[in-house]
Amino acid sequence: MKIYLAIKYHPDNTNREFITELANKLENAGIDSIIAVKDLEQWGKIHFTPQKLMDLSFKQIDLCDALVLEFSEKGVGLGIEAGYCYARKIPIYVIAKQGSDISNTIQGIATEIYLYDQLSELDEYFEKINLSFQRQIEAS
Repeated sequence: MKIYLAIKYHPDNTNREFITELANKLENAGIDSIIAVKDLEQWGKIHFTPQKLMDLSFKQIDLCDALVLEFSEKGVGLGIEAGYCYARKIPIYVIAKQGSDISNTIQGIATEIYLYDQLSELDEYFEKINLSFQRQIEAS
């Protein structure tokens, strides 16, 4: 399974450790991931115009089986990526810290919403997503 991880990232990389931890959790669950800030922009080493970045992001999304949307912190780009996935009928798994404000729009297009207190809770959830995907593949 391959997912695109949509997450609000900070230009100064203050949430790099958090993003890396999410990527590791996905990998440990057997899920390959694409993360724009890590894989396309290489943590700020490469700069794209906003238009080029969105174009590259959409191309990467098209190669994925699902979107994992980390929505603890809102961002316009996250909504654009989620909307794109919804239009393309790509499943959208929203994860967010307990107490996060999940907009009605995101609630309306999400395949599933999972709220967590600790990052460790995501291990089992990511395994569940991957197992569900594998079962769908076997059934088809």
